[in-house]
Amino acid sequence: MRRLEPSKGPLTRTRTLMMTSAFALMAASAAVTAPAYADEAAAKKWIDSEFQPSTLSKDDQMKEMQWFIKAAEPFKGMEINAVSETLTVHEYESRTLAKAFEEITGIKVKHDIIQEGDVVEKIQTQMQSGKNVYDGWINDSDFIGTHFRYGQAVDLTEWMKGEGKDVTDPMLDVDDFIGKSFTTAPNGHLYQLPDQQFANLYWFRYDWFTNPDIKAKFKAKYGYDLGVPVNWSAYEDIADFFTNDVKEINGVKVYGHMDYGKKDPSLGWRFTDAWLSMAGNGDKGLPNGLPVDEWGIRMEGCRPVGSSVERGGDVNGPAAVYSIVKYLDWLKKYAPPQAQGMTFSESGPVPSQGNIAQQIFWYTAFTADMVKPGLAVMNADGTPKWRMAPSPHGSYWKEGMKLGYQDVGSATLLKSTPVDRRKAAWLYLQFIVSKSVSLKKSHVGLTFIRESDIWDKSFTERAPKLGGLIEFYRSPARVQWTPTGNNVPDYPKLAQLWWQNIGDASSGAKTPQAAMDALAAAQDSVLERLEKSGVQGACGPKLNKKETAEYWFAKSAKDGNIAPQRKLANEKPKGETIDYDTLIKSWPASPPKRASAN
Repeated sequence: MRRLEPSKGPLTRTRTLMMTSAFALMAASAAVTAPAYADEAAAKKWIDSEFQPSTLSKDDQMKEMQWFIKAAEPFKGMEINAVSETLTVHEYESRTLAKAFEEITGIKVKHDIIQEGDVVEKIQTQMQSGKNVYDGWINDSDFIGTHFRYGQAVDLTEWMKGEGKDVTDPMLDVDDFIGKSFTTAPNGHLYQLPDQQFANLYWFRYDWFTNPDIKAKFKAKYGYDLGVPVNWSAYEDIADFFTNDVKEINGVKVYGHMDYGKKDPSLGWRFTDAWLSMAGNGDKGLPNGLPVDEWGIRMEGCRPVGSSVERGGDVNGPAAVYSIVKYLDWLKKYAPPQAQGMTFSESGPVPSQGNIAQQIFWYTAFTADMVKPGLAVMNADGTPKWRMAPSPHGSYWKEGMKLGYQDVGSATLLKSTPVDRRKAAWLYLQFIVSKSVSLKKSHVGLTFIRESDIWDKSFTERAPKLGGLIEFYRSPARVQWTPTGNNVPDYPKLAQLWWQNIGDASSGAKTPQAAMDALAAAQDSVLERLEKSGVQGACGPKLNKKETAEYWFAKSAKDGNIAPQRKLANEKPKGETIDYDTLIKSWPASPPKRASAN
């Protein structure tokens, strides 16, 4: 990051000491006022050259920048440290926005970009040691249950109206953030401010799905139309059809499914990123099921009380086991053979190579890479041959449940950071999500944080080249894609259990039931240790006593809940699909009233 050019003011003052006192006084006055003008000049330069397009007028952008300039005065010359995971949008923040912030405010930022696992490790280190590692964090909202229970993260609701009020942007419209509910604790307070977010959706080859010959053959075999699968039965039929009936397109072997299966930490994300919720694990409720969430953890009040079925949880119940069975069946039968030995990063580029018909588990963060000219999945006119759509649901899923995962990297402050450094970091974190720059940032990373950004005309114009991304984020379906929630009391400790245990099922070392039984036992063991330590206070775990599965099945039914639910007699109902273009047309074409007022 380039340092600021040293001011010429002091040199001018030195030369003027030889002049008349009146001239010296004028020069000294100019030297004092020059930095403020220089800051505004820098702000104007950035507004004109980089912070466009914007949902704000240039005058309003300048007003926001003037506020940052004034609020930053006590911290001018300070150097702070921030960190985030390796994503295009965060690289833009580190490379471009940090530089802009320094030139405008005089606060230098060293914004590190490191792997997600390293961010988790370092934030744990600071929380456990109390030693300040970073002043500002962009930390996944999956930590919300961890942050509010351990008391190490700053309660932003209290901070913004109390100690941090003087450094809180008056134009910060928290209610405009589409991920606000994901970073709000059971006490109703905000602990993290969304900085970027992307969903995990269904991806498919629109050109193949609309091919008349392929459509006719599918209809003849299955008795319903080829289209976006609404349920897992249809997804499975489509996977089988392209793999075993279509087989080749233009001389290239095609597959009806893509996934990855190597026993590796990234296998954990494959499942904690809401795979079980897609199957129908957990209870109704948004952003997460209550009393049982998609991790299978039951919560009573604000206290986690168990994740195994015998304690009222659902991580080893029929719905969860069904999700693992389907994952393994599809991976082995319908994906390229090499997929079983791939990690997340290795499998990501495969659909762009042109031989995958659909993928049930596809991150929209891949959009920018999937629309590059010259790819096998792109048309010559710059439009994609593929589309993204809402994910299909499993046979245990009920209306009112969440339907998938949304990653939400969020601005987070820790109490162990000295207050002056925390205030300076808060200014930077607000700057990179400010209305003045957030739309531009969305253009770079194709991630969204504000309702007002999503409905901007620039994205209406770009929508045809983004494969359904804009349509999804403007749709009413969006609310069903949510991050890990409040039921998970210690995300780092619990998340690592998933890849280790489900990896045993993926490798064939254990049956799906045995693997999920082991995961349930391991999660309950962590909950028990947290309970005994008492470190999480009144909202820490307090395990239920063990009962029979039938006891909990009956209790759920009596209480009007879903989880844990009994095994279905038929886990593969008839396939159901919907025409993509019909689906898109059914969604609203204008923004909510509040968004249009921003």
